[in-house]
Amino acid sequence: MATSATVDRSEFRHVLLSGTIVGVVTAVAVILYLVISRLLSPGIITSVLQTILVLAGGVAAAFLPGFFASSRTVQGVASAAAIGLWGTIVFMAIDIILLRPFKAYPWTWDAIGGGSTWWYLPIWWMLGTFLAWMGGLVTAGRAARGGDVAIRALALPILVGAAVVAIVVTLARLHIYLPVAAGAGFALVLTGFAVVAITRKG
Repeated sequence: MATSATVDRSEFRHVLLSGTIVGVVTAVAVILYLVISRLLSPGIITSVLQTILVLAGGVAAAFLPGFFASSRTVQGVASAAAIGLWGTIVFMAIDIILLRPFKAYPWTWDAIGGGSTWWYLPIWWMLGTFLAWMGGLVTAGRAARGGDVAIRALALPILVGAAVVAIVVTLARLHIYLPVAAGAGFALVLTGFAVVAITRKG
């Protein structure tokens, strides 16, 4: 039986380094999303490319922390959440230093928060930590059953579920932007898998 001392990685330095990598990967995904938004005209191709980036960012935010923490027990799941949280803080620094001065976001992004440039950061801290926490649970649950804990194996069913949610939303004509529907579907399906992992472990 694996123990926290032999499997899970929770050293403070390791958490900070891993979280920094997650934050940088997140920033790259956001920058690519913004580039596509600026260079391509609105349409199905743009929406599909943005959706791919949203899902890739979701996979990174959800499963990289669990991978770095080698999540197997409660300690490893907690370490994954901590890595996710630090990743959001690193992204915040990149956002403030690089993206904001170059006015990377459209005015409507700030208008959502009544003109504030800070409305989304606490939301991102919570979301990034939540995704990493759920990803850590799924990773630990899969490991407990002796399954494949490679990121691609963990992410595939979540991505399929997210794609199904996005397609259903599109066919239902709910007027929800495709990348938003896919991102929400990813979070919902991931949470469902995490709940199942907890139930099986119990």
